[in-house]
Amino acid sequence: MNQDYLTIALSKGTLLKPTVKLLKEAGMPITGIDEESRAMVFTFEEEGIKYIMCRPTDVPTYVEQGAADLGIVGKDVIVEQGKDVYELLDLEYGYCRFVVAVPKEKENIKLKELNYKRAATKFPVVAENFFRSRGLQVEIIKLHGNVELAPIMGIADMIVDIVSTGRTLKENNLVELVKIMDSTTRLICNRVSYRTKHEKIQPLLKVLKDITKKGGSN
Repeated sequence: MNQDYLTIALSKGTLLKPTVKLLKEAGMPITGIDEESRAMVFTFEEEGIKYIMCRPTDVPTYVEQGAADLGIVGKDVIVEQGKDVYELLDLEYGYCRFVVAVPKEKENIKLKELNYKRAATKFPVVAENFFRSRGLQVEIIKLHGNVELAPIMGIADMIVDIVSTGRTLKENNLVELVKIMDSTTRLICNRVSYRTKHEKIQPLLKVLKDITKKGGSN
């Protein structure tokens, strides 16, 4: 029985379906893995593979702490958390972007006019770093839920959020003012595992690189 598993942390939610598709293309075992499953851990003894199902925000922690050797998660989460992990590969799906958005009536405002204003966000690190890089002092208000509500309720002048289609912004009468950065799904690795399980990680990395090059899993 192979106990020396390669453990991979998978993001639950919107990334799971394309991730499972990618793993299947890579010849990895995927039996039973779907959003409906209540299981948190999937073990494939014969192949020596173990998956753990996590909230996306927990994936970098599991990888940094060594509970998982690899993780598949959005760049947005990686940047916000700043965990000590290797980023091995851009898997090129799950595209979205960080933006600064303002109420529609302020769509012609210049970014510098937002100095000393308030920004609501679920991503305080990204927001703080962006405004500081532009020489702006902005009060960051951290929210865990619908940040689009903050300007409507008057607790913020703008939001910093992840958007893909922009539909949610539109529905809340907000417009994109500035794009901060793009985000796609990445393969990350524990630093120790990269050395100790190199012979298992390297072949998988090569296969995933080849699939990504051919535009797979989109």
